Amino acid sequence: MQRPDRIIQIATAFYESCILLTACELNVFGKIAELSRADVRRLAVELELNERGLRLLLDACVAIGLLEKQGELYRNTPESELFLVPGSAANLSDALQYNRDVYPLWGRLKEFVRTGRPVEKPAIHLGEDRERTRNFVMAMHSRAMAMGQVVLSGMDLSGRRQLLDVGGGPGTYSMFLAKKYPSLRCTVIDLPEVSQFAGELINEWGLSERITILSGDYHTMPFPDGNDVILFFGVLHQESPESICLLLRKAYNSMVKGGIIYVMDMMTDSSHTNPKFSALFAVNMALTTEHGWVFADTELEKWCLEAGFSEFKVTPLPPPVPHWLASARKNN
Repeated sequence: MQRPDRIIQIATAFYESCILLTACELNVFGKIAELSRADVRRLAVELELNERGLRLLLDACVAIGLLEKQGELYRNTPESELFLVPGSAANLSDALQYNRDVYPLWGRLKEFVRTGRPVEKPAIHLGEDRERTRNFVMAMHSRAMAMGQVVLSGMDLSGRRQLLDVGGGPGTYSMFLAKKYPSLRCTVIDLPEVSQFAGELINEWGLSERITILSGDYHTMPFPDGNDVILFFGVLHQESPESICLLLRKAYNSMVKGGIIYVMDMMTDSSHTNPKFSALFAVNMALTTEHGWVFADTELEKWCLEAGFSEFKVTPLPPPVPHWLASARKNN
């Protein structure tokens, strides 16, 4: 006999998301890490929150496995201590800020389905709202910090000299690669409001002499010549197929013979329904960008070959990273 359990679980899945995102926003995990363990009264005073409201939030965190409770004392789980405490080695709380920002937009999904238009102006997180832009850039940086070593393991830039990072956001991947390959010089292209935050991070890493920032719109500005590596990392899922083809051709024309292009992005199979996360992420992109979606690996291969590239390869990155890494070469 069919049971409604799965339907009910899907319908209420946002309960857990909201508990996690709210606890992060209120710095619950960070404060508990600071105190080691604490009761609700102490936490309410420290965080300046209502005791009853906080108790319900903390108990819900225990219920979904984000906190442990002994008597009246709460403490972080090992998982929360590692991933949800600001300043920890694998902190994801900055990356989750992006999820908090787009969470309300999912409540307007019906509006998007009726109109086919994003329910929020993309400019809001690309410069118009400074706080949202910083949240977006730092979320990309935090995510790249968590994924960096996994992504780099699938790349070999030995002997490469000049890298162009298109839509590179905070420049995190360029920084990783510049650290790994001392002879490599990198250029990061992104919008001016995004680039200013990238500049801060690059200076912090001490790489300002080897990583150049070009502020502007990568759709209209010329790519510098002489690149033997070009990255499109987490960029093309906000572009239309026509725009992707133009950008790939633009990249091809700016590369030296033997140059290699890497595309790291969410992708699906040819049905556009698998993996599940990629299909859901396509909706998220459509809610926030004019042409947001997730393309299939077979589509990317076709576009790369049409642009003139050869030796196309693509592989999913190992879990829990939900991205795919593709590469192709300019042999003519």
